[in-house]
Formats: sequence, C-alpha cells, structure tokens
Amino acid sequence: MTTDQRPIRLGIYGGSFDPVHLGHLLLAETCREACSLDRVLFLPCGQSPHKPHGAIATGQQRTEMLEFAVAGDPRFGVCCIELERSGPSFTVETLRQLHVEQPDSELFFLMGADSLADMPLWREPQAILELATIVAVNRGHRPPPDWSFLESRLGPVVRNQVRLVTMPAIDLSATEIRERVQTGRSLRFRTSRAVEEYIRQNRLYRDGE
Repeated sequence: MTTDQRPIRLGIYGGSFDPVHLGHLLLAETCREACSLDRVLFLPCGQSPHKPHGAIATGQQRTEMLEFAVAGDPRFGVCCIELERSGPSFTVETLRQLHVEQPDSELFFLMGADSLADMPLWREPQAILELATIVAVNRGHRPPPDWSFLESRLGPVVRNQVRLVTMPAIDLSATEIRERVQTGRSLRFRTSRAVEEYIRQNRLYRDGE
C-alpha cells in the first residue's frame, strides 16, 4: 500500500493500441487526474472477442510502442497479461488476475462512455462491476449514457460503480494513423516522436511489406 496505508488507486486501460497515439495518452492522463489515480497501466489486448481479426502489429511491437510512449513518466506503465494468455481476452478474467497480482490496489477500469451500452453483452458484466470502478470517458459533449437501459440489464449498482469523466474531443484514431503511414503522410503531433520513429524503422502498417 501507499505510505498512508490506503489502497493504491490503479487505472487499467485496455485496447489494441495499434498503434498508441496521443488521444490514448490524453484519455489516460485525464482519468488519472479526475480520479486521483496513483498509476495507470496500459494493457495491450491479445485476441479480442469483439475484434476476431486481431491487431496488425504484433503484441511485442504494440508493447514496445507503448513503452516508448510512456517512458519517463512513472505514473504510467505497461502490463502484458492479456498477451500472455492464450485464446480470447475477457475483461473479467483480466480484472480477476490483477486482483491476485495487485492485492493492495483498488482497480479502476477505463473505457469510452460509448462502450457502456455494450457492457451488458460482455462476459459476467456484474462481476466486472464488483471487481472495479468503471471510469467511462465521454469525449467532447456527447449525450450521457442511458442509465435506465443499463439499470434494466445490470441492476441499480451500475450507477454507483460507474464514474463519468469528460475529456476534450480529439479526432484521432489508430485507423487514421495507419492510413497516414500507407499514404506517406506525417504522423507529427498525432503520436509521440519515439513511436513515430519506431513505426518508421520497423516499416509498420505498409501494405505488402
């Protein structure tokens, strides 16, 4: 535990990160500040049950790009437990494993607010709500989630276990980054310089290579 004996407030941010970009980093920092998190761990996913075709870059490459992106900031880190697990990666399994590996931590699971509507379809969503506080990030001024819909499927506890955080709307995506690489356009100010150089040196996201 921390020096005042309170649990470590640990943010968990999962995703493909194919590649990581500045929007990912801003979301993590916004949540860290809004929720007084001691640390945020980026979890590059293995085989997502919602994206059966998987990532383009390898797990090792996505991990190395994340490590370059967060280097020098001890409040951020990278955790590879989903890459080490065979088969599809389910959030509830990841949170259970982290509870075992991080027994002194209070877990906060970071996600986009637009994904809340899909949460009832996830594996054991009620267990997820018991294992972690959900930090749902609303980008810009989008409407709030439909609480009545969520309560009808997850129960009233969902209001207590979901915290809404708002961040500036940034029109960035990994898909755009990859498309810019394919067409030879600049990545400057869209991802970190270290990640930009890593993509260049490893010739990532170039069709036919």
